[in-house]
Amino acid sequence: MSVLTESTLRSKLKNQDISEYVVEKGVIVTPSAKQYLQDKKIKLVYKDQVNTNEAVKSANISEVKEKTFVPKYEHLNGGLFENKPEHMTQLNGNKLVCKDHKRIVLRGRLDSLQSKILRAQILCKNLNEKVVLQDLEEILAYVRKILECEVTEKPLPEVKLIGLDEKELRAYSHNPKKYLNTDHIIFPSYEMGDIVIELNRLRTESREVEIVAFSAFKSEDGELSRNDIALAMNRLSSCFYVMMCKFVSGKYK
Repeated sequence: MSVLTESTLRSKLKNQDISEYVVEKGVIVTPSAKQYLQDKKIKLVYKDQVNTNEAVKSANISEVKEKTFVPKYEHLNGGLFENKPEHMTQLNGNKLVCKDHKRIVLRGRLDSLQSKILRAQILCKNLNEKVVLQDLEEILAYVRKILECEVTEKPLPEVKLIGLDEKELRAYSHNPKKYLNTDHIIFPSYEMGDIVIELNRLRTESREVEIVAFSAFKSEDGELSRNDIALAMNRLSSCFYVMMCKFVSGKYK
């Protein structure tokens, strides 16, 4: 069973002046395609109706009156919808995209990162690691701000995390010996304890989300339309690593 879309009609009827458009019986005509024909004052006729007499046509038309198509949603790449299809979701406003759109995938990964931070907070609470818990609360708020700014398409404000700005986080993560008096954690070990391993889990998760963010906002020529969000994710992974080094060096005591 074939589907007749607005895009197909536009291509076929370009530079044509017709009053009727005939389709095979059983062809599915999308709402936006029907609206396009209505706008062009072109009558939609199914093939089995072509040879019927005018009286039968008139009777059929009077019996089957299609309601006026009132579009509520618009596909990002064109096309209108009266109702939101189940396989689509809103990118912003009434703009629809498929649920596997790269920005929708990014939103899911940011949501997942929040859930993992919450689990880490419960661990900190149970182990009475109050300072780590407070730092994680600050980071959780920042991840939520990232998600908010992605959805609303607003710029992401600069903030400090665990008391460090972007340059300081970079410096601490690159030289923990200088700033925290501890060596790099090349290979985390279970012997470092629950907190360090959980922070390492958050570090790896944020690095994965960074890659998803890069993919979501990368143009064909490799330029980023939201460099602020990609930078924020890089900052987060550095932040979790610095927290690991702080914990190992006893700075959280």
